[in-house]
Amino acid sequence: MKQNKKQTFALYFGNRGFFPASLIASARDEVAAAVEKAGFDYLMPPSDMTRYGAVETKDEGLKYAEWLGEHIGEYDGLIMSLPNFSDENGAVAAVRDCGVPIFIQAYPDEIGKMDFDHRRDSYCGKFSICDVFHQYKIPFTIMPPHVVHPNTDAFAKNLSDFAAVCRVVNGMKRFTIGVIGARTTKFKTVRYDEITLQKYGITCDTYDLSELFYRVEKMDGNSDAVKAKIEKLIGYTDFSSVPKDKTETLAKVSVAIDDMMREYHLDCITLRCWEEMQTVLGVAPCVLLSELNDRGIVASCEIDLCSAINMYSMLLASQTPTACLDWNNNYGDDPNKVILFHCGPVAQSLMDGKGKVTDHKMFAKGCPGCGWGSNEGRIAAFDMTYSNCKTEDGKLTFYVDKGEFTSEPIEPEFFGCGGVAKIDDLQRKLIVLAKNGFRHHTAVGKGDMTGILREAFTTYLGYDMIEL
Repeated sequence: MKQNKKQTFALYFGNRGFFPASLIASARDEVAAAVEKAGFDYLMPPSDMTRYGAVETKDEGLKYAEWLGEHIGEYDGLIMSLPNFSDENGAVAAVRDCGVPIFIQAYPDEIGKMDFDHRRDSYCGKFSICDVFHQYKIPFTIMPPHVVHPNTDAFAKNLSDFAAVCRVVNGMKRFTIGVIGARTTKFKTVRYDEITLQKYGITCDTYDLSELFYRVEKMDGNSDAVKAKIEKLIGYTDFSSVPKDKTETLAKVSVAIDDMMREYHLDCITLRCWEEMQTVLGVAPCVLLSELNDRGIVASCEIDLCSAINMYSMLLASQTPTACLDWNNNYGDDPNKVILFHCGPVAQSLMDGKGKVTDHKMFAKGCPGCGWGSNEGRIAAFDMTYSNCKTEDGKLTFYVDKGEFTSEPIEPEFFGCGGVAKIDDLQRKLIVLAKNGFRHHTAVGKGDMTGILREAFTTYLGYDMIEL
């Protein structure tokens, strides 16, 4: 997931007039410097816009709100810094219509500087702001520690996590999933409700698989686009066993998908990957989905649109590729381990080495040579988040949890791309998933994103969640 520009935060500084003015001046410098050091940009109102360059009264809050309005679209989130106790009325007037996530940071007091000329009382003032925001239904983000100085690693971590929350919230407020092909009749497990999704700003644009086939059929194999795509795919993973005509067909399908995403302004896709792909084109598109995901373009298989939603959220949060995997096999007698697997749509950067493109073994049973495109290999060891969602009774409901992929082996004869995942209390969690109607897939991404996703989903996006 590549950002075209640095994320930008609007900076706000609160005030209560009987506290020292020097606290405001130093906060403006310290927070701005911390944001820059963390790799982000900022917008800060001029110091002479209000008394001391902070907001205390409602009038000052309205001035700040007007300043924000002049910069709509230029900031991704708002950092509310409380150098002292700070007034809640000015804060409400200033940010109630800002339209982006708000992170509230409060300064700590220092032992030895608790006299009236230095004491801040931000510890208490933060509660006051949060209470009033709760009354006004203004969503906001707070993180531990309760008070934190900008010149600390803890604040840098807060900024990183808040930036991720902003990416998820801003990216998922409104986006479009391209549904290429009808849902496979045999897979009722991946059904979804478009009307419910639209209520949450998620648009599903559906395209018949015949359109993709038509684009492939009329495409010139000697075109620059197809030749470039062949070179890209050959360099991406091991194509050494793939017949030349199958490589060309896979390249054409990849070009066609790229064209459709560009022409229809799609943010991500889900694809009907069987059985017409094999019977009509003689290929399996697994490796193409793998390559898309590795590029930071979410692509799920089997028309599992809900998994694509989760993949997209984790891509936004982590800025690294994600995958859709089956809850597939037990791992011996270990109750907390499971083999997560799919035929080959896993991004190469999530694997422990280059994959190898094969004739899809499931299809080769009945039609040898018609399933070239499965990218086989093993998933690397890393800490991971797993998540999925469902549409039911007009609600979009998620689960989010964490685990890890281990380096434990899976025998060479095991087909596709799999990895051994360790999840605490797995057996109980599987019962919760099954009893609550979640699918046989889960989406995975690198790192622990559980707190970031919960914050984005529940505080800002209005999704429902169940706890595992």
